[in-house]
Amino acid sequence: MSTIDPRYLQERSSERRAGPREWLALGVLMLPVLLTSIDNTVLSFALPQVSVALHPTGEQMLWLVDIYPLMLAGLLIAMGSLGDRIGRRKLLFIGSVGFGIASVCAAFSPSAEALFASRALLGVFGATLMPSTLSLIRNIFAHRDDRRLAIATWASMFAGGAALGPVVGGWLLEHFWWGSVFFINVPIIIVFLVAATVLLPESRDPRPGRIDVVSIVLSMTTMLPLVVGIKQVAEHGFSDLALTGFGVGVASAVAFIRRQRRLRDPMIDMSLFSDRVFSGAIVANLLSLMGYAGFVFFAAQFLQLVVGLSPLAAATVLLPGLVVTVFAGFAAVRLVRIFPARVLVSGSFVLSASGYAIAAFLGTPTTTSVMVAFAVLGLGIGLAETLTNDLMLSSVPPFKAGAASAISETAYEIGAVLGTAVLGSILTSTYRSHLTIPSVAQYGDTNSSFETLGSTVEYARNYPNEVGANLVQSAHAAFNLGVQLTSAVAIGVALAAALVSWRSLEDA
Repeated sequence: MSTIDPRYLQERSSERRAGPREWLALGVLMLPVLLTSIDNTVLSFALPQVSVALHPTGEQMLWLVDIYPLMLAGLLIAMGSLGDRIGRRKLLFIGSVGFGIASVCAAFSPSAEALFASRALLGVFGATLMPSTLSLIRNIFAHRDDRRLAIATWASMFAGGAALGPVVGGWLLEHFWWGSVFFINVPIIIVFLVAATVLLPESRDPRPGRIDVVSIVLSMTTMLPLVVGIKQVAEHGFSDLALTGFGVGVASAVAFIRRQRRLRDPMIDMSLFSDRVFSGAIVANLLSLMGYAGFVFFAAQFLQLVVGLSPLAAATVLLPGLVVTVFAGFAAVRLVRIFPARVLVSGSFVLSASGYAIAAFLGTPTTTSVMVAFAVLGLGIGLAETLTNDLMLSSVPPFKAGAASAISETAYEIGAVLGTAVLGSILTSTYRSHLTIPSVAQYGDTNSSFETLGSTVEYARNYPNEVGANLVQSAHAAFNLGVQLTSAVAIGVALAAALVSWRSLEDA
């Protein structure tokens, strides 16, 4: 039987309320939280311009979105463990500088391949930011009530930042080139570095183990092949490449888990998953973001390329959802005192399913229906993010906060990856299979010219009025059908997640 570490008991017995300096430190920590979460979705509204400027294929465009959360998901646990060892504040500084450099590279990418590489680097350095912020919150705020409010702020900024990404991107795209959605990170990072030097304390695990490079490699060889396999199945069925990806990913996952159980100082304490509430909170975290990322992926394209809104006008449509997401995060702090956590978390997934249903199945999607749907979805996400992170973080001792935070963030990023890998692939493959291309339009053009809605609409301008109009009409119809099929899958996932949360969070 495991025993409680005396350091945990000492921390629990010395809880004190937070003062002005602690709350100012929380404000500073929100800057990297916003940066990382905004970059999860800011590219979505720039995709139409990127598809015209860099001419990516449909598969490349999905990877441009996915590679950032994929690198985050693959490295978050390793970086959380690294922060426990070298210091979370120090790792925040290192990651912030690297994030700024990668942002400049992304802003001035001359090709789709260069943008892909820059987005990958953003994911690497972004992985150093998120576990450090949440684990510092765990150590700065000792009192349960203060910590719950701080986590609500963190979760609201994280979920709200994902919604704010399109708004920020929309405004920038109205005034500057597409690369400005990345370049805006630089001044924010400069402000953060100055403020963090003054206000953030250093914290680390007082008895850290060694850094395990093999575990880091295994975590990456688990994530990347699995996502490749998912994409291949969604687009081409169970091909040899898909089966190979699944095989390598599963084998790496088994090797990773067995290694963690053998090591004296594992990168992940696998015993945490024996707690039903902890595991349930992690699963809920993952699935909530899967639906969220998938919605933003199709809404950004629908509003600009089907409805015909400008980037800023399209982003404004999602603004009420941003406000609702932030509000729900703080409301969760009060609601959990009245209702059981499992009722609120399960209900959040029902709201997510309702949001997709409103967007796709109440007649032809419109600006109003997308706005209402995103607000309903945001209400669910705001509730789920605050509650699942609080449940997860409260169940671990402070000196292991970095590793536990990284597990939570990994679930978040895996959800974001699956949102575009699964839901985005269904949308893209449905669009391509149902698009009718006039024979005159096929002549002299490559297949990649019509792989995405953005490139199809752009190429339609090159043809006579009737041919171009028919091509656009077919593209819109194929895209709308893809939205409906994608929404049906998302609704099924959300309702299944509601059931899982109801059962696993019974003791929360």
